[in-house]
Amino acid sequence: MFSIREELTTTLNEIKAAGLYKDEREILSPQSAHIRTGQGELLNFCANNYLGLADNPEIIAASHAGLDDYGYGTASVRFICGTQDIHRKLERKIADYVGMEDAILFPSAFDANGGIFEVLLGKGDAVVSDELNHASIIDGVRLSKARRFRYKNSDMEQLREQLVAARAEGVGRILIVTDGVFSMDGYYAKLPEICDLADEFDAMVMVDDSHATGIVGEHGAGTPSEFGVSDRVDILSGTLGKALGGASGGYIAGPAELIALLKQRARPYLFSNAVAPSLVAGSLKALDVAREGDDLRAKIADNAQLFRSLMAEAGFELLPGSHAIIAVMFPGDDGARLAGEIAAKLGEFGVYVTAFSYPVVPLGKARIRVQLSAAHSVEDVRAAVAAFVQARDAVLA
Repeated sequence: MFSIREELTTTLNEIKAAGLYKDEREILSPQSAHIRTGQGELLNFCANNYLGLADNPEIIAASHAGLDDYGYGTASVRFICGTQDIHRKLERKIADYVGMEDAILFPSAFDANGGIFEVLLGKGDAVVSDELNHASIIDGVRLSKARRFRYKNSDMEQLREQLVAARAEGVGRILIVTDGVFSMDGYYAKLPEICDLADEFDAMVMVDDSHATGIVGEHGAGTPSEFGVSDRVDILSGTLGKALGGASGGYIAGPAELIALLKQRARPYLFSNAVAPSLVAGSLKALDVAREGDDLRAKIADNAQLFRSLMAEAGFELLPGSHAIIAVMFPGDDGARLAGEIAAKLGEFGVYVTAFSYPVVPLGKARIRVQLSAAHSVEDVRAAVAAFVQARDAVLA
């Protein structure tokens, strides 16, 4: 009879044998375009630090002030005695930024998506979800009793078919849910077409804008703003842990009545400590910087375009797009090995990236996901491309 320790070791060895084991590499410095690791100083091209705000001095100072003024933690959930005035200030500011009536803070965006579906949808309702939606949406949907329908990524014909099927079953509410930006591909959701179908089938639309808020749209308001459908999207979820300073915390923004109901029934909200006051204070400042950050958004776009053009000239295969997420593809049976070896070699040549292969991405579509930041200089981008070429040549030699 195996002990539990032996059983767990066996499982871990199976994960390693399948090439799926995830090693955590320790960073010895603040998150930035340049980081210190055990390998020395590296160019960082795999963080969600899109606006370069993770080490922004103004945000750090605001966070210090929040720590001084409000203490280390709330030591309570929100409805007991964990709500400070800055929590409501941040919620109102988020709602205003993304163009919604109100917002509710959660400890993380994963918790936000984990809390909404069982509150909004019951046994007689339906949720129709894009197959490439984030894991937090998938898990959140599982917690609800609603009927579940799934459509192929951005396939509007199949979305229509699933909406027809849902209506044929006589469901009540229908919620279409999609990522605004699909994080492994850098593709945008087809929000205008989704909203058209929602109107036709009397469905609601929810968008997880975690990889878009602060980056696209007017003043960084997100994908609904970018595609001119802000008044047609009903619910937004998002994070404070990417472009908006890169700390932690998530939110749902939407109609005031929905936010009020979530505060009564959303379990991750009711049974988790409030977001730490220092993070709230820093996020308030991050929203100010993001709103005024058109120059940062222009820099991201320029960096992404430069990286794409130089990599294409060097013969790499990229998924098309314009987002700061750029997938460098290594297709085929040998792609996973090749992506992994090139990513490792890039570390030796001074660039910090991560390779992804099945089951994180579809079989045969291994990739190195590169993420550009406004903090990267033109020299950084050129150095990264040069390192890609050097790493590829070394691996294929």
